[in-house]
Amino acid sequence: MISLNITGHTVEKLVDPFGLLSGDRYEFFIEIDVEEEDELFSDKGIGIRVLFVVDDNGPKISNYHLYERGTDKVLDFELEEDEELLVFNYCKENIGGLEKAEE
Repeated sequence: MISLNITGHTVEKLVDPFGLLSGDRYEFFIEIDVEEEDELFSDKGIGIRVLFVVDDNGPKISNYHLYERGTDKVLDFELEEDEELLVFNYCKENIGGLEKAEE
């Protein structure tokens, strides 16, 4: 289990040019701080790429993966249930400002 300490993020609203997908999709690149003793630690830093969807059924994480920042190498780790909930809540809270900025 990694101890998630989110240090920042970038987010972009994805455009569906053909209008085939319902709802809105956002791509988050979340930066996390990992302790040096953790097997996931990298000098380059670790991130989580999250595809976050908001549609008629509500918000959800559609997909995510952990990666090494700088190389974008995908890491074969999964988040624990409580960590995934933390990431979900973080994404949900941080699309609010993005949606208002687009209006």
